[in-house]
Order: sequence, then structure tokens, then C-alpha cells
Amino acid sequence: MSHVAIVTDSASDLDPARAASLGIAVVPLIVNFGKDAFSAGVNLSTDQFWQRMTAPEAPFPTTAACSPGDFQQAYQRAFDGGADGIVSVHVAGTLSGTIKAAEIGKAMFKDRDIHIVDSMSASMGEGILAELGVEMSKMGVSAGEIANVLTRRRDDIGVFLALDTLEYLKRGGRISGASAAIGTLLSVKPIIEIKDGRVETAERVRTRGKAREKLLELLCTRPMDRLSILHTTNADVDAFAAQLVPNVPGGIDPSRVTIDLVGPSVGPHLGPGCVGAVALYTEASRTA
Repeated sequence: MSHVAIVTDSASDLDPARAASLGIAVVPLIVNFGKDAFSAGVNLSTDQFWQRMTAPEAPFPTTAACSPGDFQQAYQRAFDGGADGIVSVHVAGTLSGTIKAAEIGKAMFKDRDIHIVDSMSASMGEGILAELGVEMSKMGVSAGEIANVLTRRRDDIGVFLALDTLEYLKRGGRISGASAAIGTLLSVKPIIEIKDGRVETAERVRTRGKAREKLLELLCTRPMDRLSILHTTNADVDAFAAQLVPNVPGGIDPSRVTIDLVGPSVGPHLGPGCVGAVALYTEASRTA
């Protein structure tokens, strides 16, 4: 039976230990705090990131894509480890240059079976697809077919997050300053959606309680195969999970639900106090 290795990047927010247990190789993005540069998940853990991020007078962190050389090394390790093919699942190309680096890395292996998948998403919208790839690999599915399925299933990913402020998205260049200013003036709690590789404001509500009610409404529209409940620091994620899980249409197996802390590659754009979820909806419930 052929072996297909799954590779992703740290914007997937997969916990390093969990990724390692699944055999997923995670290529780190770069996180900069002023003049200090770190590799996400390598010499900057998620807990360390949030300690730095929320420290008084800490410089605002910025992120940078992985290098093509990082992917070349990851792919070489996979082949050296016995892989016959690789499926490499990445943060949306509209949000990061990471996938371009992966394509360049792939070009260094002219005669090898490597497939690059743009998740058109970020955080666990990307991570869930990587995990799905592992399941198919264990079943002996070919690299090409895994890539085809993941490309199809990305249309079943829904990502909704309630933020305390739009300021971090503005600083990271993901939305306009005008949009952030309007949100601040109105003292609203914005709810964002990642759709078709873009960050969009789905709703604006006045209180955290209303934001969570709206999240339930936006998320619980279809039956789900998997659910990742996402949060940053200072968010009461357990209470939100207790609200969300019972409202999943048709119910969901608890083993298919995870609670995931956003890591150093995505956290700079969301800021503290964020909560939300990523749903992988069932294919059968798709309307178009």
C-alpha cells in the first residue's frame, strides 16, 4: 500500500503534539515581535505567544510566510520517511504568501507526486482538512484523490469568529482602517467570516452575549461532520462550547468536537477575547 504524507503550515492552528501524533508535518510561519523573530510552534509556543502578545507595551506582532526552503526540507523528510506522495494543505493564498512558497518547494521535486491544496481558509478551517487527509491516507487513498476530495470539501467549511475589536485585523492589513474605525466608534462586537479565502464582516452586534447568540445562528445551519471551537485568551470558551454543541443540527459525536486555542500565526490578526468555531458541514447537506 502506498503511503501519502500530509503537510500543512502553522496557520492551521494544529497543536504540535496533536499534529505529530497524526503524522502531519507542520511548516512554521514566522512571527516577529519588533526585532525578535520566531518560528511559530518551534521556538514560540502558543502559550508563549499569548504571554508576549498581552504583555504591557509589547510590540505588535507581525507574521511572514514560510520560505520555499522550509517546504523543500519538509517534503524531503517525508520522502526520506517512506512517503510515495505528499498532499500539502495551506492557508488561503489570498491571506498569505505561504502557498506560493509551497509551490516553489514542490518545483524542486520534478518527478515526485506532490499536490498543493489551497484551503481557502485559515486556522482549523485548514487544520480540519489536513486531518481529513490523514484519515484518507490511512485508508490507502492516492495523493491525487486526497487532494481532489480536500479541494471539494473546502466548500463545506464554515468559519465564524466573534472579536472584541477589529483593531488587530486592521493592524495586520486584513481589513481597512475605515472599517475598524466604524466598529470602534459604534462599540460593536464584530463577527467575521472567512469565506472564499477572504475575511468578511458577517455581523456587528453590541454585546458579547449577543455576539455568541449570533454565532450559534450563523454556525448551526447544517449538520456537521466535525467541529473545532476556537478561542484566544480571555474568552470563556467552555461556556460557549456548552451553548454550541447541543445546537448542532442532528447532533454531533463528541469525539468529532475539539476546543482549539488559536496560535501565533493567526492570533496577531484576532487579538485576545475572541471566540468562534470552524465547522465541517456534511456533504449531504450542501444545497449547491
